[in-house]
Amino acid sequence: MSEDLVRNRKALHAYHILETWEAGIALQGTEVKSLREGKGQLQDAFVDISGTELWLKQCHIQPYIFGTYANHDPLRPRKLLLNRAEITRIIAKATRKGFTIVPLAIYLNAKGIIKVKIALAEGKSLGDKREALKERESKREMDRIRKGDRE
Repeated sequence: MSEDLVRNRKALHAYHILETWEAGIALQGTEVKSLREGKGQLQDAFVDISGTELWLKQCHIQPYIFGTYANHDPLRPRKLLLNRAEITRIIAKATRKGFTIVPLAIYLNAKGIIKVKIALAEGKSLGDKREALKERESKREMDRIRKGDRE
């Protein structure tokens, strides 16, 4: 069972998620403490391919409040940790036109280790976004009607 520390809610609205992976992340000590307090943000974050490595960029992790001189830079690039075969597979899929890699969540796995859920995604068109919004609204309305019938 995993506990989400940070979620990228806009990613599901802006992209079609095709495939997901779990990656480790290279963090400093104060970053871990700050994430455990829920002080992270994936709003504008993306995964960058640099040679044969994957880097999480623009992920904002607020400096730890009790950190001293050892505190971290909030927007520093962070290396994603995957095995070589997974990295080559991800890079091969992501380099096709129209695809990108987006972080979906940072969470604690069952062993208490911080992991990042990344996904191969394709951007949604404006019409797709509107259609998803209509479906969500109609589902919400149906739930309201059902709830009203029970009372």
